[in-house]
Amino acid sequence: MNESYNYLLKFLIIGNAGTGKSCLLHQFIEGEFRNDTTHTIGVEFGSKVVQVSGKNVKLQIWDTAGQERFRSVTRSYYRGAAGALLVFDVTSRESYNALLQWLTDARSLASPHIAVILVGNKKDLENDRQVPFLEASRFAQENDLTFIESSALTGENVEEAFLKCARTILCKLESGEIDAERAGQGIQFGDAQLRRVRADGRKTGGPLSNCAVCNTS
Repeated sequence: MNESYNYLLKFLIIGNAGTGKSCLLHQFIEGEFRNDTTHTIGVEFGSKVVQVSGKNVKLQIWDTAGQERFRSVTRSYYRGAAGALLVFDVTSRESYNALLQWLTDARSLASPHIAVILVGNKKDLENDRQVPFLEASRFAQENDLTFIESSALTGENVEEAFLKCARTILCKLESGEIDAERAGQGIQFGDAQLRRVRADGRKTGGPLSNCAVCNTS
Protein backbone atom coordinates (compact mmCIF):
# COMPACT_ATOMS: atom_id res chain seq x y z
CA MET A 1 0.00 0.00 0.00
CA ASN A 2 1.13 3.57 -0.70
CA GLU A 3 2.84 5.00 2.39
CA SER A 4 1.04 8.35 2.06
CA TYR A 5 -1.68 8.72 4.67
CA ASN A 6 -4.41 11.02 5.92
CA TYR A 7 -3.91 10.38 9.62
CA LEU A 8 -1.25 8.95 11.89
CA LEU A 9 -2.50 7.27 15.07
CA LYS A 10 -0.46 6.19 18.09
CA PHE A 11 -1.51 2.76 19.39
CA LEU A 12 -0.58 0.68 22.43
CA ILE A 13 -0.86 -3.06 23.03
CA ILE A 14 -1.18 -3.71 26.76
CA GLY A 15 -1.89 -6.66 29.03
CA ASN A 16 -0.13 -9.35 31.04
CA ALA A 17 2.98 -11.14 29.79
CA GLY A 18 2.26 -14.31 27.84
CA THR A 19 -1.06 -13.17 26.36
CA GLY A 20 0.34 -13.04 22.83
CA LYS A 21 0.68 -9.27 22.40
CA SER A 22 3.89 -9.48 20.34
CA CYS A 23 2.39 -12.28 18.26
CA LEU A 24 -0.66 -10.12 17.53
CA LEU A 25 1.59 -7.28 16.40
CA HIS A 26 3.69 -9.57 14.22
CA GLN A 27 0.62 -11.20 12.68
CA PHE A 28 -0.85 -7.78 11.90
CA ILE A 29 2.35 -6.33 10.41
CA GLU A 30 3.82 -9.40 8.70
CA GLY A 31 0.77 -11.61 8.18
CA GLU A 32 2.36 -14.62 9.85
CA PHE A 33 2.62 -16.23 13.26
CA ARG A 34 5.67 -15.48 15.37
CA ASN A 35 7.08 -18.78 16.64
CA ASP A 36 9.49 -17.52 19.30
CA THR A 37 8.07 -17.06 22.79
CA THR A 38 10.56 -14.58 24.27
CA HIS A 39 8.87 -11.98 26.45
CA THR A 40 9.12 -8.37 25.35
CA ILE A 41 11.70 -6.33 27.27
CA GLY A 42 10.50 -2.75 27.58
CA VAL A 43 8.67 -2.07 24.32
CA GLU A 44 8.63 -3.19 20.69
CA PHE A 45 7.48 -1.04 17.80
CA GLY A 46 5.73 -1.61 14.49
CA SER A 47 3.85 0.48 11.95
CA LYS A 48 1.45 -0.16 9.10
CA VAL A 49 -0.74 1.87 6.76
CA VAL A 50 -4.32 0.58 6.57
CA GLN A 51 -7.45 1.83 4.86
CA VAL A 52 -10.33 2.83 7.11
CA SER A 53 -13.53 4.11 5.49
CA GLY A 54 -11.71 5.31 2.40
CA LYS A 55 -8.88 7.00 4.31
CA ASN A 56 -5.27 5.88 4.56
CA VAL A 57 -4.35 5.66 8.23
CA LYS A 58 -0.86 4.95 9.53
CA LEU A 59 -0.80 3.09 12.82
CA GLN A 60 2.26 3.53 15.04
CA ILE A 61 2.01 0.61 17.44
CA TRP A 62 3.90 0.23 20.72
CA ASP A 63 3.87 -3.30 22.14
CA THR A 64 4.54 -2.98 25.87
CA ALA A 65 6.10 -5.54 28.21
CA GLY A 66 3.64 -7.22 30.54
CA GLN A 67 5.95 -8.05 33.44
CA GLU A 68 5.53 -5.97 36.57
CA ARG A 69 9.23 -5.03 36.68
CA PHE A 70 8.86 -3.11 33.41
CA ARG A 71 5.66 -1.23 34.32
CA SER A 72 7.47 1.98 35.31
CA VAL A 73 9.18 1.99 31.89
CA THR A 74 6.20 1.09 29.75
CA ARG A 75 3.87 3.57 31.46
CA SER A 76 5.91 6.39 29.90
CA TYR A 77 4.71 5.23 26.47
CA TYR A 78 1.04 5.67 27.41
CA ARG A 79 1.25 9.44 27.08
CA GLY A 80 -0.56 10.70 24.01
CA ALA A 81 -1.84 7.31 22.85
CA ALA A 82 -5.04 7.53 20.81
CA GLY A 83 -5.92 3.85 21.00
CA ALA A 84 -5.06 0.62 22.77
CA LEU A 85 -5.63 -3.08 22.42
CA LEU A 86 -6.15 -4.45 25.94
CA VAL A 87 -5.21 -8.11 25.57
CA PHE A 88 -5.90 -11.13 27.76
CA ASP A 89 -5.46 -14.85 27.15
CA VAL A 90 -8.77 -16.74 27.10
CA THR A 91 -6.91 -19.74 28.60
CA SER A 92 -5.56 -17.68 31.53
CA ARG A 93 -7.85 -16.52 34.32
CA GLU A 94 -4.91 -14.59 35.81
CA SER A 95 -4.51 -12.44 32.69
CA TYR A 96 -8.26 -11.72 32.71
CA ASN A 97 -8.26 -10.74 36.39
CA ALA A 98 -5.53 -8.16 35.70
CA LEU A 99 -7.55 -6.30 33.05
CA LEU A 100 -8.99 -3.65 35.34
CA GLN A 101 -5.55 -2.48 36.46
CA TRP A 102 -4.32 -2.24 32.88
CA LEU A 103 -7.45 -0.34 31.88
CA THR A 104 -7.08 2.06 34.81
CA ASP A 105 -3.49 2.81 33.78
CA ALA A 106 -4.48 3.45 30.17
CA ARG A 107 -7.31 5.80 31.02
CA SER A 108 -5.31 7.74 33.60
CA LEU A 109 -1.99 8.01 31.74
CA ALA A 110 -2.93 8.19 28.04
CA SER A 111 -5.15 10.60 26.13
CA PRO A 112 -8.43 11.23 28.00
CA HIS A 113 -10.27 10.13 24.85
CA ILE A 114 -8.29 6.92 24.32
CA ALA A 115 -10.20 4.22 22.42
CA VAL A 116 -9.71 0.79 24.00
CA ILE A 117 -10.57 -2.52 22.35
CA LEU A 118 -10.68 -5.57 24.62
CA VAL A 119 -9.06 -8.54 22.85
CA GLY A 120 -9.39 -12.12 24.07
CA ASN A 121 -6.47 -13.81 22.35
CA LYS A 122 -5.74 -17.53 21.73
CA LYS A 123 -9.32 -18.39 20.82
CA ASP A 124 -7.88 -21.31 18.83
CA LEU A 125 -7.20 -23.04 22.19
CA GLU A 126 -10.90 -23.61 22.90
CA ASN A 127 -10.32 -26.81 24.90
CA ASP A 128 -8.13 -24.90 27.36
CA ARG A 129 -10.46 -21.92 27.77
CA GLN A 130 -10.79 -20.48 31.29
CA VAL A 131 -12.64 -17.25 30.48
CA PRO A 132 -16.11 -17.65 28.90
CA PHE A 133 -16.99 -15.32 26.04
CA LEU A 134 -20.08 -14.01 27.84
CA GLU A 135 -18.11 -13.15 30.98
CA ALA A 136 -15.60 -11.09 29.02
CA SER A 137 -18.47 -9.47 27.08
CA ARG A 138 -20.05 -8.34 30.35
CA PHE A 139 -16.73 -6.87 31.51
CA ALA A 140 -16.50 -4.97 28.23
CA GLN A 141 -20.03 -3.60 28.54
CA GLU A 142 -19.50 -2.55 32.15
CA ASN A 143 -16.34 -0.65 31.20
CA ASP A 144 -17.53 0.86 27.90
CA LEU A 145 -15.23 -1.28 25.74
CA THR A 146 -15.61 -3.05 22.41
CA PHE A 147 -14.79 -6.76 22.73
CA ILE A 148 -13.40 -9.15 20.15
CA GLU A 149 -11.77 -12.58 20.36
CA SER A 150 -8.77 -13.30 18.17
CA SER A 151 -6.08 -15.85 17.36
CA ALA A 152 -2.57 -14.66 16.63
CA LEU A 153 -1.83 -18.21 15.47
CA THR A 154 -4.49 -18.39 12.74
CA GLY A 155 -4.82 -14.65 12.17
CA GLU A 156 -8.55 -14.69 12.95
CA ASN A 157 -9.82 -11.19 13.86
CA VAL A 158 -6.29 -9.80 14.30
CA GLU A 159 -6.57 -7.13 11.63
CA GLU A 160 -10.18 -6.46 12.60
CA ALA A 161 -9.12 -5.64 16.19
CA PHE A 162 -6.78 -2.91 14.97
CA LEU A 163 -9.30 -1.62 12.42
CA LYS A 164 -12.08 -1.45 15.03
CA CYS A 165 -9.85 0.69 17.21
CA ALA A 166 -8.91 2.96 14.31
CA ARG A 167 -12.56 3.38 13.31
CA THR A 168 -13.48 4.37 16.86
CA ILE A 169 -10.73 7.02 16.92
CA LEU A 170 -11.73 8.47 13.54
CA CYS A 171 -15.36 8.56 14.62
CA LYS A 172 -14.41 10.60 17.69
CA LEU A 173 -12.27 12.86 15.52
CA GLU A 174 -14.88 13.50 12.86
CA SER A 175 -17.68 14.00 15.39
CA GLY A 176 -15.61 16.68 17.13
CA GLU A 177 -15.08 14.74 20.37
CA ILE A 178 -11.34 14.80 19.67
CA ASP A 179 -9.44 17.82 18.34
CA ALA A 180 -6.29 16.57 16.62
CA GLU A 181 -4.84 20.08 16.76
CA ARG A 182 -4.46 19.74 20.52
CA ALA A 183 -1.28 18.17 21.84
CA GLY A 184 -1.41 14.77 23.47
CA GLN A 185 -4.27 13.29 21.44
CA GLY A 186 -2.10 10.71 19.65
CA ILE A 187 -3.32 11.88 16.22
CA GLN A 188 -1.45 13.71 13.49
CA PHE A 189 -2.58 14.90 10.08
CA GLY A 190 -0.84 13.34 7.13
CA ASP A 191 -0.46 16.50 5.10
CA ALA A 192 -1.00 20.26 5.16
CA GLN A 193 -3.98 20.07 2.81
CA LEU A 194 -5.97 17.91 5.24
CA ARG A 195 -5.12 20.37 8.01
CA ARG A 196 -6.62 23.17 5.93
CA VAL A 197 -9.74 21.09 5.26
CA ARG A 198 -10.23 20.57 8.99
CA ALA A 199 -9.70 24.28 9.64
CA ASP A 200 -12.27 25.18 6.98
CA GLY A 201 -14.69 22.67 8.49
CA ARG A 202 -14.49 24.34 11.89
CA LYS A 203 -15.12 27.76 10.34
CA THR A 204 -18.18 26.57 8.44
CA GLY A 205 -19.84 24.37 11.00
CA GLY A 206 -17.47 22.29 13.06
CA PRO A 207 -17.52 18.48 12.89
CA LEU A 208 -17.38 16.76 9.53
CA SER A 209 -20.47 15.26 7.90
CA ASN A 210 -22.32 13.18 10.49
CA CYS A 211 -19.39 10.88 11.24
CA ALA A 212 -19.61 8.53 8.27
CA VAL A 213 -16.87 6.45 9.87
CA CYS A 214 -19.19 5.45 12.72
CA ASN A 215 -21.68 4.03 10.24
CA THR A 216 -19.10 1.85 8.52
CA SER A 217 -19.13 -1.80 9.60
